[in-house]
Amino acid sequence: MKKNTIISACAGVLLAGTAATGIYGWLSERRKVEGLQAQIEELKKQEMRSTVSRSVSAQMEEIANEQREISDEKREEALQQTRVANEMRRQSEIERMNAIEAERNAVASEKKALEASSVAESQRQMAEHQRIQAEFSKRKADTLSYIALGRSLGSISTIQAQAGNDEMANMLSYASYLYTSRYGGDIYNPAVFQALMQSSKSMVSWTEHQGAIMNIEYLPGSDNRLVSISNYGEVILSERQGNRLKTTTLFKDSRYDFRDADIDETSGSIYVVSRTGHLVFIGQDLKTVKIYELNDIGHPMQLHVLNDKNILAVGENGVALIDIKRKMVRNTHQLPFRAIGSARKDGQIVIFDDQGMMHLLKGIDQFTTEKVPVTGKITAYTYSKELGIEAYGMSDGTIWIVDKAGKMLKLIGHRSRISKVQIRGNLLYSSSYDGSVKLWVPTNEKVEPMTLVETSNWIMHFDFDSTSKTFWMGDVKGNLTAVNIFVPQMVDVIRTKIKRNLTTEEWNYYIGQEVPYEKYIE
Repeated sequence: MKKNTIISACAGVLLAGTAATGIYGWLSERRKVEGLQAQIEELKKQEMRSTVSRSVSAQMEEIANEQREISDEKREEALQQTRVANEMRRQSEIERMNAIEAERNAVASEKKALEASSVAESQRQMAEHQRIQAEFSKRKADTLSYIALGRSLGSISTIQAQAGNDEMANMLSYASYLYTSRYGGDIYNPAVFQALMQSSKSMVSWTEHQGAIMNIEYLPGSDNRLVSISNYGEVILSERQGNRLKTTTLFKDSRYDFRDADIDETSGSIYVVSRTGHLVFIGQDLKTVKIYELNDIGHPMQLHVLNDKNILAVGENGVALIDIKRKMVRNTHQLPFRAIGSARKDGQIVIFDDQGMMHLLKGIDQFTTEKVPVTGKITAYTYSKELGIEAYGMSDGTIWIVDKAGKMLKLIGHRSRISKVQIRGNLLYSSSYDGSVKLWVPTNEKVEPMTLVETSNWIMHFDFDSTSKTFWMGDVKGNLTAVNIFVPQMVDVIRTKIKRNLTTEEWNYYIGQEVPYEKYIE
């Protein structure tokens, strides 16, 4: 039983497997058939699409053939145009080459023309240059001739004045000025300038002192009122009124030997120092007079106002500090050297000794000492901060200029002791015992002095007014002299003196027939 059951079960299982296998095979075949049918359907669709594509391709081929025919026609036209363009380009190239050749020929012609023009221009410029040179040479010759004529007329004018022929001297000095100024000559040439001074009477002297005038000081705010002192103990106040000089003797005592004076700019008080060891004070009322003794400083020689309270007196052996307000000597100090002079340098006091040293005063008893850069006895000194130079006047008549770098320049023109040097602007003025006042340009290495004044007396001192047009000088004979050096003013004075023109004979004689005649007055 059990065995049959097993066999039956196995047969049932086998039968079921066989049935399952058959069903699976059927299903597989069915799927294949369905797949083939689907492929057949797809192939049909592809065939239809291919048919459509072939139809479209045929149409496109037909269109392409038409386009190709059109393109061939266009290409043939393009080729034809290319051939035409090439022909035109060939013709254009020929024309271009012809143009280049023509341009080359034109450039060559232009070059030749430019060369010819350049030669012509060069010749023209050369001719113009020669003409200018000839005119310049003529003008130069004329200029030199007229400048020389101006100087000659100046010399003749001076001779005429010395002979007493003032009328001719005035006309010739004016002519000298005209030709010199008109042709750019030096108005300050001695021949021209001296003639102008002489004809205009620019130098007026008055003898007011018995002794040598040692110093001149202007009263504050005035160019016509000045105080002069002498070594004969005189203090005189002078006021110029045209060609007259009104004088007032403020002090006179021959026991005193006055050497220097200074005026208080604020109060107008006058201080005068005497070599005898005295200080004379004259009040602003010009009547109050007080005398103070300056002991222990040797022979006083110079005064320096320090400020509105103090004034310094310098002697051979010492210095004294004077109280201006209290009118008393505050302090004195002995110097460890012998002083021979003093001056101001940039607001400070410099004292020179007899051993070639200079001492810068820092206080009444404080000094800084250095060696004087020049050799010899210094008799005058000045300093210009603007020009940066110092000027040393020497006892032998020479003047030394020393700049900031220590460069030295020797000025030779005076024959004896220099009494004063003064710098105004860029000019140096000097006076000497040789009786002259000279003008220099200290920054010019080729220095030639201009003589402003020449007398027979020692000139002890000079001083300019505020305008620099006039200076006053005092000499050893007690003469007080006003000197006008302003050329336009001289010329104006001379013109007022000319009352007639030169005659033709006078013109030909003094000036010359080759110079065109002209009138000086109408």
